[in-house]
Amino acid sequence: MKKILSLFLILGSSCWAWGQGTQLLREPTLSQSEIVFVYANDLWKVGRQGGQAMRLTSNEGEERLPHFSPDGKYIAFTGEYDGNTDVYLIPSSGGEPQRLTWHPGDDLVTGWTPDGSKVIFTSSREGHPTQESRFYEVSVQAGMPQSLEIPRAVNGEISPDGKHIAYQQIAFWDPEWRNHRGGQAKPIWIVDRNSLELTMTPQLDGERHTDPVWLGNKVYYISERDYLANLWSFDPATGTEQQETFLKDFDIKTIDAGPDAIVIEQGGYIHLFNPQDKSLKQIPIEVNGDFHWARERWVDVSANSLQNPYLSPTGQRAAFEFRGEIITIPKENGSGRNITNSSSSAERSPAWSPNGLQIAYFSDASGEYELVIADQTGSKISKKIVIPDPSFFFKPEWAPDGRHLAFTDTDYQIWIVNIDSGSARVVETDRFAHPNRSMNPVWSPDGKWIAYSKLMENQFKSIFVFNVDTNEKIQISDQLADAITPVWDESGKYLYFLASTDYGLNSGWLDMSSYDRPLTRSLYLAILDASDKSPLLPESDEEKAKEEEKKEDKAAVTVKIDPANLDRRIVAVDIAARNYTGLAPAPSGSVFYMESIPNEGTVLKKYDLKKRKAEEFLSRVNEVVVSKDRKSLLYRSGSTWAILETNATGKKPGDGALKAISSMKVKVDPMAEWQQIYREGWRYQRDFLYVDNVHGAPWDEIYDWYKPWVNHVRHRTDMNYIIDIIGGEVAVGHSYTRGGDFPEIDRVPIGLLGADYELINGHYKISKIYNGESWNPSLTAPLAHPGNEAKVGDYIVAVNGKEIKPNTNLYSYFEGTAGKYTTLHLNNKPGMDGARMIATEPVGNEGSLRMMDWVESNKRKVDELSGGKLAYVYLPNTGQPGYTYFNRYYFAQQDKKGAVIDERNNGGGSAADYMVDIMSRELMGYFNSRVKGNTPFTQPISGIWGPKVMLINGRAGSGGDLLPYLFNKMEIGPLIGTKTWGGLVGTWDTPPFIDGGRMVAPRGGFYDVDGEWAVEGVGISPDIPVEQTPKEVASGKDPQLERAVQEALSRLATEGIELKPEPAPPIRYFRPKKDN
Repeated sequence: MKKILSLFLILGSSCWAWGQGTQLLREPTLSQSEIVFVYANDLWKVGRQGGQAMRLTSNEGEERLPHFSPDGKYIAFTGEYDGNTDVYLIPSSGGEPQRLTWHPGDDLVTGWTPDGSKVIFTSSREGHPTQESRFYEVSVQAGMPQSLEIPRAVNGEISPDGKHIAYQQIAFWDPEWRNHRGGQAKPIWIVDRNSLELTMTPQLDGERHTDPVWLGNKVYYISERDYLANLWSFDPATGTEQQETFLKDFDIKTIDAGPDAIVIEQGGYIHLFNPQDKSLKQIPIEVNGDFHWARERWVDVSANSLQNPYLSPTGQRAAFEFRGEIITIPKENGSGRNITNSSSSAERSPAWSPNGLQIAYFSDASGEYELVIADQTGSKISKKIVIPDPSFFFKPEWAPDGRHLAFTDTDYQIWIVNIDSGSARVVETDRFAHPNRSMNPVWSPDGKWIAYSKLMENQFKSIFVFNVDTNEKIQISDQLADAITPVWDESGKYLYFLASTDYGLNSGWLDMSSYDRPLTRSLYLAILDASDKSPLLPESDEEKAKEEEKKEDKAAVTVKIDPANLDRRIVAVDIAARNYTGLAPAPSGSVFYMESIPNEGTVLKKYDLKKRKAEEFLSRVNEVVVSKDRKSLLYRSGSTWAILETNATGKKPGDGALKAISSMKVKVDPMAEWQQIYREGWRYQRDFLYVDNVHGAPWDEIYDWYKPWVNHVRHRTDMNYIIDIIGGEVAVGHSYTRGGDFPEIDRVPIGLLGADYELINGHYKISKIYNGESWNPSLTAPLAHPGNEAKVGDYIVAVNGKEIKPNTNLYSYFEGTAGKYTTLHLNNKPGMDGARMIATEPVGNEGSLRMMDWVESNKRKVDELSGGKLAYVYLPNTGQPGYTYFNRYYFAQQDKKGAVIDERNNGGGSAADYMVDIMSRELMGYFNSRVKGNTPFTQPISGIWGPKVMLINGRAGSGGDLLPYLFNKMEIGPLIGTKTWGGLVGTWDTPPFIDGGRMVAPRGGFYDVDGEWAVEGVGISPDIPVEQTPKEVASGKDPQLERAVQEALSRLATEGIELKPEPAPPIRYFRPKKDN
């Protein structure tokens, strides 16, 4: 049973919690006398007893992760200045931040060295799969950061004596995911910095341990063992583990250690934990200041952000949804108009009445979406219609006779609303929750029928019509063709639609086997009245008797549909089958259709039944909406919206542009919007989640738990934080939150050379050059251009003529150089004397260069360890890049006797049925090849026939969970490594928030052939567990890869395939013996 949000509930829960101070105080750090924390993306400071906080920073970008120096005199933090995320230092008394790093990747502060001379941070600057990021240290005097000995880490601290480091090994894709027990739920790793010996915190239930800090000789951390994030401690010397807090309401989010206490972020407030008496005390803190990003302001209407377009009946104005408001834009004269003007509610999906006087739209002003009928100027609301079982609604369409509105909802149902009575009913439900939402009702010219495309059991779509007065339903097309986008002819005689008979594997929209499957559709029309003739009958020019001129019949259209033998009255229009994507209404006897043309975009064409001819109407069209009188057409081409007459000719993109868009502004109140976004986010999980029980979460109570927090939001970052938390309460993967209306930060791009460096007496010597390997045309290796190369061992002594000073940060010389002509002076020794100059273009990101180097190095290593017997295939994801990698590396090595399939750090995408189908192929026979040596063709020809093993880890998930699941179930080979993420749900369809932000309510859950939910929340465990211990990895080993090679080689004896030699030529010539 859904909780229905009421206006009373909304207003009643919006009071401030004055007695407890300001909420949403985040990421606190503690010194002897002060607490510094993050609020509204700025750093603030307060005494340990609380009180009024003082602002330390006020940058437009984000400041986060503050950490006091051991003596409390300085604060290191991560700041977003100049569009870059770097390490900064500020005196604890306040002052100008000092920049310490310049790399274009994110540098995330985690702490300090014990002596306070260096700041510790993590960065992915040298990362690749299986080693995404690591620790670095940078001097408070700046200079070049140096990596620490730990090869893979995302968060942690050095012990007070400097001998150990406690850290999280891998990062979380979905950190708010409650009760996660999959592959990213790891213990804290504690490593001896000298021997690199590893100790782990006890993990008894597969729970997640996070945010380790040292206080004395103990490591304190956050653990979810009791299904709430509480504070725990571990003594590495004795192995003693202890739960320190026993909270039951809100999770502990972050912790930090001061000289004598632990500071905790929990429930939006800051607390101090005393380890001596185990007391936990909330610190009352008030934060007051000028929060520019929370103030009311005017925003420009962006053409790219206009949604749900609708054209007035005669094409004089266009209506849109923008920023949760309904706006209308004139065709030529006048100004744009906001007809709703309410930041506190979302108004969506306008539909203009046939008489042009009213606009219908959905509004959640009451707490749930209702259908609102308003005057077209917005001056008066004439009716509000409550829809039973409220949800989210899509694509309202007003009947031409004005009696009804049709639309769809979250649950793929078609609703019909009677405007006069206000009654609403469901008349159809789609068969599957398909992401394309192709079942959208369109009205017949007489307003009595709706036509729609419905999914059938075979995953193809058929065209149906439904009479809203008699409830008669008629199937127009059968399910042997995939039929879409029905459109009525203005005369009411014909129903146009597109259909495909080569839809085939495209029906498996989630499957990788649907990739690269060409699709064509043909244009059809159904003759609805059995007494009507085909408009495409053969023609012949003949003399005819002179007829009296007939006056045009203006009588109202009445649609008559004879269901008998209707399938025999479906006529193919004489245009070639191509990739047609949709239809749009046109004047009587004609129809618009859209064709997707490679490298050209979508072209809008028009077919005329009388002329029996198709003509191009407009090129490069993205969307099309036609007015009720079919004389005007609203279209979008790129970022341009425009209106043209439907009988226009010779038009080009941009003609008829709606000029009033560029001058229109809408007033927004961010704090009112944030209240609406909270309600919306809560409803999204309730309405869009793949099951209707919200995983057993007390969803009504959860609304009340976090609602007061929204009153304290002063920056969009904090709104995302709250939305992410309520998504996490569902205890489901992929409940991501991102985006929204953030300040625009000017970015100064920093260039990279695709190289590693060795610091020699303060000078930079090239130790490795990443060359992009072979057959990677999209990769640019700045230092590997033939004839203009750098060499390993060269010193970089100047950039753009500016000499590099000793012990300065090399990357600081590359500000603004990414993608730009840049000169380098290189030398075989420090200094400019004897240096040579080369020119190059630095890149903005080295990630692809480093990954390809890692892939090819692994391939060479497997080749070496296996004596050339095994293939190595890396799969970065199960989307298009992973499909490309598989096709590139698998088939190019099909001469090998077995394969190591590496899906570590696989980011998911589609269901990789194509990959496992190929890998599970069995050798069935041969076709001989009459050449020297007689090497046969195998059948199938393409395949690797020997043993296969698959590498997995905790950073493989989603489609990267399903791939090893299928690999295992199909018994292709063993899984080696560590447990996968365990996030196997499908994500699609969750609408954006009004300011463009997003949250995900997963739409499809996976269950196995036994009818049990599977994989989600737990992951896929390896058959052969192998951990990447820091000692082995730091020595240059890849334990998982090496174990995979060993396993595959051991299986060659029993699973290897030796090709059969060609048998002796057959004797098949026989004839009866002749009588002598």
